[in-house]
Amino acid sequence: MSGLALVAIVGRPNVGKSTLFNALTRTRDALVADFPGVTRDRIYGRAHLGERGVILIDTGGLEAAADEVQSGAQRQTRLAADEADVIIFVTDARAGITSDDMEIARWLRALDKPLIHAVNKIDGLSEAQALADASELGLGEPHLIAASHRRGIDRLARDTEAVLPPPEPVEPRPDGVIQLALIGRPNAGKSTLLNRLLGEERALASPIAGTTRDPIHAEVEREGLHLHLVDTAGIRRRRGSHEGIERFSTIKALQAIEQAQVVCLLVDAVDGVTEQDARLAGHIIDAGRAFIVVLNKWDVLDERQRRQLLVAMAERMEFTSFAPVVTVSALHGSGLGELTDAIGHVDSRARQEISTPILTRSLRRAVEAHPPPGGKRATPKLRYAHSGGIFPTRFIIHGNRTAHVPEQYRRYLINSFRRQFDLTGVPVRLIFKDSDNPYAGRKNKLTPRQIQKRKRLTSLGRKKKSRR
Repeated sequence: MSGLALVAIVGRPNVGKSTLFNALTRTRDALVADFPGVTRDRIYGRAHLGERGVILIDTGGLEAAADEVQSGAQRQTRLAADEADVIIFVTDARAGITSDDMEIARWLRALDKPLIHAVNKIDGLSEAQALADASELGLGEPHLIAASHRRGIDRLARDTEAVLPPPEPVEPRPDGVIQLALIGRPNAGKSTLLNRLLGEERALASPIAGTTRDPIHAEVEREGLHLHLVDTAGIRRRRGSHEGIERFSTIKALQAIEQAQVVCLLVDAVDGVTEQDARLAGHIIDAGRAFIVVLNKWDVLDERQRRQLLVAMAERMEFTSFAPVVTVSALHGSGLGELTDAIGHVDSRARQEISTPILTRSLRRAVEAHPPPGGKRATPKLRYAHSGGIFPTRFIIHGNRTAHVPEQYRRYLINSFRRQFDLTGVPVRLIFKDSDNPYAGRKNKLTPRQIQKRKRLTSLGRKKKSRR
């Protein structure tokens, strides 16, 4: 799997960039409000545009008159545009084309990158007028959207996918090699752990956060496991003189997650579990990679601090409860045996092949134990299941009225599969498909059973009339 392409969303403040980001990523990660300047920093998310996965970048607004804080946000936006493979330029149909829009359009044309013009907030407005106004920018055919209502989003996604650069060729890996990424905040101990696994000082380890800039690739064999290791630069959210380098490192780390099969999320046990650790775990789960939470610097903590850390992790990262937790000291080498065992286990669980009969029996047991909720006409009927692939692990469930399966019941099914097949550390996706109905779309046409019933009723009616 190659690294994901980058798509940046740019435009003036308050034109709906964050709303579009949330619509494309199907999350609420970007802060949305009815006043300009809410987004000060770049926000990264994973999105699917048609059949292609991409890293989507939400940015702060660009405007001519900017104070010192706004100038920093605008530098972030320009860095994002420089990094991006494709740019989505958003304007506001209600405000029309402004002088700032014209200036931004001139700058974007000079970048000479694929450019998509999205005209937002068209709900309730004349589309013809919106198209006429947008044509002033000369950026090709505009895409009319209402991001808050998802209007026009699917077409925008398809057209953006069409101008993405072709996927990079994937370097084949020998069978039996586990592609392992080490992910975490700066100074969590990723480079030290890499050196311990390799038995040599391959990566620069330093107490100064952010020492590693570029991913480092290495091959190693430990206890019968063949690992292709990627030590990524630390991911953090901060402003500073090195922000350009660190933001590029963030992208490389997210792409490393995509290229990996197993991901170790290193958490600094001294600093504790942070919001950024939870965000990284979310990226790993979204990518569908098997993963392990590694609590590094465990030897520094006393018993009370260790208990507090485990409680905090259970609260802040409850959604990762299916992932094994391994405690290590990368500096002294303790816990490496347990970590190697965990890597081998989650990889084997993620690769296991589950046949359709076995998976279907598991589904039926779960449904019999706890049928899906629903009304008289909306109760889903789940009939059989089969595997849909690995990395990410997908199970395809066929039935009727599957659109009515609530999220809570989906989680119940995932937990049931996880218990029955020991899917430790493996994110699971369920894909529901309605069985084909041969009579769907045939208005006013009766089924064979209905035809026979009508014939019997007609025959009885005729007999009654003849008796009279």
